[in-house]
Amino acid sequence: MKKLANKVALVTGGSRGIGAAIVQRLASEGASVAFTYTSDSSAEKASAIVADIQASGGRALAIKADSRQPEAVTGAVKATVNEFGGLDILVSNAGIFFAKDVSELSVSDYDEMMDINVKAVYVAALEAIKYLKQGSRIITIGSNMGDTAIMPQTLLYTMSKSALQGFTRALARDLGPKGISVTLVQPGPTTTDMNPDNTEFSDFLRSRMAMPEYGTAENIGALVAFLAGEESKYITGSFITADSGFNA
Repeated sequence: MKKLANKVALVTGGSRGIGAAIVQRLASEGASVAFTYTSDSSAEKASAIVADIQASGGRALAIKADSRQPEAVTGAVKATVNEFGGLDILVSNAGIFFAKDVSELSVSDYDEMMDINVKAVYVAALEAIKYLKQGSRIITIGSNMGDTAIMPQTLLYTMSKSALQGFTRALARDLGPKGISVTLVQPGPTTTDMNPDNTEFSDFLRSRMAMPEYGTAENIGALVAFLAGEESKYITGSFITADSGFNA
């Protein structure tokens, strides 16, 4: 039997990049997987992922939901439960990145970054807790920049990813007595369409790594699948950094 058989997962931001790899890996391990996407431009990719999973005998659901809107986030949790009859694994992956000089930052910039990278994670967890039971998992995708400000112009992003560390520690304390684990995955440079590994900037990032090699979205998907499974039940309140030694 596949290790996530009879489990139900929700992945936010699951139509591309790391999110899509997580969706596909969880489904390959037997989970029924719902995932969110934001824009109409992502609908075709979302539909293709659903079709691919269904063609392999799995179950998947794509939900259009803007993580900036709390009601959309809670609605995605409810839609997952309604479709699949429960929820066992919440993976908060949706996030944004932009770089600006500190002299150009505004309150609206703060709101945009925090609404998606932090508030949506919080809102999803509060709603999911209504349905999670012993053995369930809350897994958040952060960044190795939660530990290290690697360059200027990343104040808001670094701050948002650091906030997820406090969220993980504290929520693990709250949910531990209920047998629900809470973990944070902190990827480093990972090859996606938004972050290719063949640019001048990627060469700079590789120069900072202990092993000068970008990760893949599938690497992160495999790590999330491990954390979602029974073998990880002793891990909670922890941050797992996968960054080829960038932060070493």
